[in-house]
Amino acid sequence: MSEQNSPSDTLAKQNVLVLVAAQAVMGAQMPMIFTIAGLAGQSLAPNACWATLPISFAVIGSMLTATPLSAIMQRYGRRVGFAIGALGGAAGGAIGAYGLLTQNFWLFVIAALFTGIYMSAQGFYRFAAADTASDSFRPKAISWVMAGGLLSAVVGPQLVKVTADAMVVPFLGTYLAVMALNLGGIFLFALLKIPKPKPPIFGESTGRTRSQMIRTPRIAVAMICATVSYALMNLVMTSSPLAVVGCGFTKGNAADVVTAHVLAMYAPSFFTGHLIARFGAEKIVAVGLTILAGAGAVAMSGFELTNFFVSLALLGLGWNFGFIGATTMLTAEQTPAEKGRLQGLNDLVVFGGVTMASFSSGGLMNCAGGTVHAGWQMVNLAMLPFLVLAGGALIWLALRPAARQA
Repeated sequence: MSEQNSPSDTLAKQNVLVLVAAQAVMGAQMPMIFTIAGLAGQSLAPNACWATLPISFAVIGSMLTATPLSAIMQRYGRRVGFAIGALGGAAGGAIGAYGLLTQNFWLFVIAALFTGIYMSAQGFYRFAAADTASDSFRPKAISWVMAGGLLSAVVGPQLVKVTADAMVVPFLGTYLAVMALNLGGIFLFALLKIPKPKPPIFGESTGRTRSQMIRTPRIAVAMICATVSYALMNLVMTSSPLAVVGCGFTKGNAADVVTAHVLAMYAPSFFTGHLIARFGAEKIVAVGLTILAGAGAVAMSGFELTNFFVSLALLGLGWNFGFIGATTMLTAEQTPAEKGRLQGLNDLVVFGGVTMASFSSGGLMNCAGGTVHAGWQMVNLAMLPFLVLAGGALIWLALRPAARQA
């Protein structure tokens, strides 16, 4: 049966449209948070080294809720899990606004934990796109949903420009806007038509255990590459607004750099799925890792605004190829019974790596180099060993069939 006539793909395309809209509307809060949280944290923190702590705690919140959210979706369906994520994002916006109003840094950090609930739920949009898709449509469904972030890449930073100084307290308006995005966007999930997973029948196989899955070579390599792609993107992006402003440019310039970065994260998604279908996920992941290395090289070559724009654009493109390719590798290895367990495990590992990167970013930027310029170079230099790790894992996976034949 052709893809065009497949009932499952007709349903999948309807669900993809809903998820694209959710990615575009509610996803706008992520570039907003990543643009201003470090700057707001810098103004509130008792120590400059803690400036990016709110971003780190957003990632921690995402890591801690990945497994519970996956279990909830496995039992009650995607709509319930996504609604919980939206309510968490709204709570984060409200608590963050109150933390700014009272100039309470630790309350601002707690708000970031709630933002992490939304961040975790957003991570499952790509898996939801694959739920009702055929094998041939799956990589395209995943990449199209990721492409929904294209609009958020424009809307989010522009909302920062409009709201950052709209009130007496800097950034207060931005956090109120984040709350509104979540409360408005939650109604989109009523349009999702993804069947709830059937409960396991007594005596029926529930698939591999977590330890068995993580020892499966293709799953292990997919997790490594997804973690490295996402963690390095977060490592550099977290510090980029601080570096841009620290090098003498404006907050508006920082927002524009983030816009370029997020556009590069999502715009390629219109064709990433086609490239994966044609060349294979592993090759696209390898290209992504190479582009991430190029981003670091451009960032370390100078401190002009052009360097920031080009390096952050390459960073977004490399993340797109690496992360979507790794996600496609992972979904191809799961069975319906294993889906919730594997996806929760994957995002726990991914956001664990992202958490460490986020924590490291502020320290490297503000406390490792002595100056803004030295700190920014340290951030980008830190990418190298992890790129070697992921690249080595891909090469090992590629050589396995040859080794078995030998």
